[in-house]
Amino acid sequence: MKIFLLILALAVAVYAEEKYTTKYDNIDVDEILKSERLFNNYFKCLIETGKCTPEGRELKKYLPDALKTECSKCSEKQKTNTDKIIRFIIDNKPEEWKQLQAKYDPDEIYIKRYRAQAADAGIKI
Repeated sequence: MKIFLLILALAVAVYAEEKYTTKYDNIDVDEILKSERLFNNYFKCLIETGKCTPEGRELKKYLPDALKTECSKCSEKQKTNTDKIIRFIIDNKPEEWKQLQAKYDPDEIYIKRYRAQAADAGIKI
């Protein structure tokens, strides 16, 4: 019985590690997108030209993996916020979008992979 409980505990621990933390899921993304100051702080964090808040560090840490795994470890809230943020940046911050692409997708691997999916969602990339 002890071995079964140990295996169950290990399985739960492994499953928990397969998802990104949700402790920042309640951040008001709309507030960040409405504020030039907040947006620029996060943007500079992501492109490594400015300081990062704890949530900015977390985002920067997991962004490459999320791109590779099609956000398979994201919560539903994270997927919704990602869609909102990408739409905003593409529509309102084209220069920043180019810089993010240059940093996180210089070989256009992900842009090619997600182009059809983005088109289906009404996002022109």
